[in-house]
Amino acid sequence: MLLIAGCSTPPDAAENASDAVANVRLTKAQLSRVTLYTVVPLGYRQRIEAPGTVDFDNDQATAVVSPFSGPVTQTLVSLGQHVVKGQPLALVQSADFAAAVGTYRKAIAAANTARRVADVDRDLLAHNGIAAREAAQAQTDAAGADADRDAALQSLLALNVDGGTIGKIMAGRAAPNSGGIIRAPVSGTIVDKQVTPGQLLQAGTSPTFTVANLSQVWVFVQLASSELSAIRLGDEADIDPGAGNGVVHGRVENIAASVDPATRAVAARVVAPNPGDLLKKQMYVNVSIESGRASTGLLVPVSAVLRDDQNLPFVYVAQPDGSFARRHVQLGYHDARRYDVTTGLQNGDRIVVDGAIFLQFMQSQ
Repeated sequence: MLLIAGCSTPPDAAENASDAVANVRLTKAQLSRVTLYTVVPLGYRQRIEAPGTVDFDNDQATAVVSPFSGPVTQTLVSLGQHVVKGQPLALVQSADFAAAVGTYRKAIAAANTARRVADVDRDLLAHNGIAAREAAQAQTDAAGADADRDAALQSLLALNVDGGTIGKIMAGRAAPNSGGIIRAPVSGTIVDKQVTPGQLLQAGTSPTFTVANLSQVWVFVQLASSELSAIRLGDEADIDPGAGNGVVHGRVENIAASVDPATRAVAARVVAPNPGDLLKKQMYVNVSIESGRASTGLLVPVSAVLRDDQNLPFVYVAQPDGSFARRHVQLGYHDARRYDVTTGLQNGDRIVVDGAIFLQFMQSQ
């Protein structure tokens, strides 16, 4: 073991050996091919690039469940159709609907009768025609009948019976026996249709349609744990669906509190407008989030950074004697144009940003 330890090369020694490569000297003609850049601290905002998936804004998407049981007789809308709140979506032949109408008619008749009896008993009581207890009981019966009538009305409203039909029942006129009508609870677009004529529905459990407001969507972005420190709620995001369709601007609205066990990533939710319904559910998009927190670092162009035989990053630094020395660096944040050099460079260093590959070629000769 001692022999093995004595023969191994420490990592620092390997790096020092790489740095020990002789400096490069160029002629005046060769220097004309080289462009230098003076390193200074610069402020910047990190930009995180990550894939995203489009979804409906679930705060504005409503699953429509049938309020009554029975077979579907007719569907009145199609996928992608825009509907308004209260618009009929499908017709259902439902005994629940007929029973609710009948119960409401009986409740209205009973309430009217009880109220007339209570009024007569009140008049009789004023003329000492009946006992006070009988008059009080009549008033109680009338109040109970009114409560039953109101409960029957709420049952009709729960079945989405339109106001015109309810008005006819209240007036004692015949109401159209159109069966049950499934209506849109909100305005939006039909994005899912799960019923066909003849399908048997169960009250309160059978999904029928999904109505969504597509003017705004959610985009879920998968972030690495190392990127979380740069992202805050409210940060601006650019969403690119590709194919030259332009960029949609949104904002980070939510960051998940847990890590996905399958991908080890954290989901961030971006809310964005959807002009022309450009963004579709389950569409893959490229998302660029700009951090709202300002940072400072030694930023260098990506063209200045090369890699050696060990894949370690380095730059060429101009020396006082006119030569160029290879210096290894450590890289932090980077985007498409710049690296933040965390160690290896100092304020005022002059590095090669155009012609570094030429210097590397000259050094290898």
